[in-house]
Amino acid sequence: MTALDRLQPANPREVNIFAPYMRAEKRPLLPLGIALYRLGRLEGQRGIEGGNNVDFVATWTIANLPADLSRCTVTFDNSPDLQYEMSITTFELVDYLIDVIINYKKYRIADFSKAFYRKLLRLE
Repeated sequence: MTALDRLQPANPREVNIFAPYMRAEKRPLLPLGIALYRLGRLEGQRGIEGGNNVDFVATWTIANLPADLSRCTVTFDNSPDLQYEMSITTFELVDYLIDVIINYKKYRIADFSKAFYRKLLRLE
């Protein structure tokens, strides 16, 4: 059982603060997205087409307001040479974490979306 299986929804007051920043179709998962954000850490695997998945650890600073910035660091294969960092608004990070939850429910693998990696690697 992973941390994603044990998430307890965030309190309604906190959810209400984030709700205006979230698209309607993602709001049902907002309580879990915020709960994951509050953990400040995610261990997962990046899916590689035609290859083996790569382990990663993502950590981030925890802010209180949706528009505050969080510093997010992702380290692949436990290697300092494969470490990437970005600053991102809290509501954007929560949005990406909701994508992780959706992906996990479908495939049982904790991984960020391609859009997250494009932002992390500054490809957009």
